[in-house]
Amino acid sequence: MRIGIISHLKHPIAEPFAGGLEMHTFQLARMLRQRGHDVTLFATVRSDPDLGLEAICSETAIAEVGLAEASDIAFFREHHAYLSLMNSLRTRNFDIIQNNSLHYLPVSMADALPVPMVTTLHTPPFCWLESGVRLSDTTNHALVGVSQSIERQWAHVRLLDAVIPNGIDLDRFAFRPFADADPYLVWYGRIVPEKGLHLAMDAARQVGLPLRIAGPAHAEGYFRDEIGPRLGSYARYEGHLAHADLASLIGGARAFLCSPMWDEPYGLVVAEALACGVPVAAFARGAIPEIIDSRSGVLATPGDSGSLALAALAAMQLDRRACRARAFAICDAEKMIDGYEAIYAHMIRRMRAQAVPPPRDEPYPGQPVSASLAAMIHG
Repeated sequence: MRIGIISHLKHPIAEPFAGGLEMHTFQLARMLRQRGHDVTLFATVRSDPDLGLEAICSETAIAEVGLAEASDIAFFREHHAYLSLMNSLRTRNFDIIQNNSLHYLPVSMADALPVPMVTTLHTPPFCWLESGVRLSDTTNHALVGVSQSIERQWAHVRLLDAVIPNGIDLDRFAFRPFADADPYLVWYGRIVPEKGLHLAMDAARQVGLPLRIAGPAHAEGYFRDEIGPRLGSYARYEGHLAHADLASLIGGARAFLCSPMWDEPYGLVVAEALACGVPVAAFARGAIPEIIDSRSGVLATPGDSGSLALAALAAMQLDRRACRARAFAICDAEKMIDGYEAIYAHMIRRMRAQAVPPPRDEPYPGQPVSASLAAMIHG
């Protein structure tokens, strides 16, 4: 298949990943190419060129101090980039378009394309994207959710066509049967308020084990006010790590603390920890209860650091092999790609079946006109 993948434009689709959406898009493009598909990734200029990159914009993420003017500029740049792309796709030679943008323009303009589109919803409804989905034509546009939690949250807008859980490359997160001799807990991800790192730091202190932290610090004020003052003997920031260093850090931990302050659409960090054999202690929010089971993790009361500390103590008693088995059962990227290939093939078949040929007495464009018909036309 000839597949065009539309990325979001806030961060590059390249390692080290800014977050789960970047990793998902990277994984999807890379594995589809490995399976022999002709993939073009429409993303930012600093994205990985090995993914079949066609750059459409520079990164639009703005610093916390960027304020209104920078936000307006970013909005305009994204709007212009997606509008230009969607117009150009009307004449491009693709079989299907995969939309990972989270932007309203691709979904609202899907019915203008001559090929079907599949949009993956990685977020609960928000005003701009919800408006675009409500305007989109359902005959050539399928919506996929990354979890049952997302499916429920979008039910009032539109029923989804499929749920395809996110997956990870299990080979890139090696199983560690034993934690490091020097015990520690781990937290990693985007360091922003909605990820609740400050509560994980408080929980680790209650457990009595140091917390090692990794990830990009996107919110300067949050890091300054909530994270910096908590760093010390019980918490150490390792920075934004490359993949090999990150996998090593995860695998050596006694447990992974997951502390979202919102309903996580999926939670790739949970899948990655399980793949390394690391038990999970997590707030029971969003899709996280779909990923872990009683053998691989312990759920805590959302927003309660004391409950998270108790969950961490219980999680450290779980079998690391059971955690790896859970990852194999529900977090394998190969199964994810199977799901996308299946819905792509279904959408292509459905659109072709719906194509109505011109009436027999009207020529196709470019078809020779019979002498009798030419006589009728010219009188």
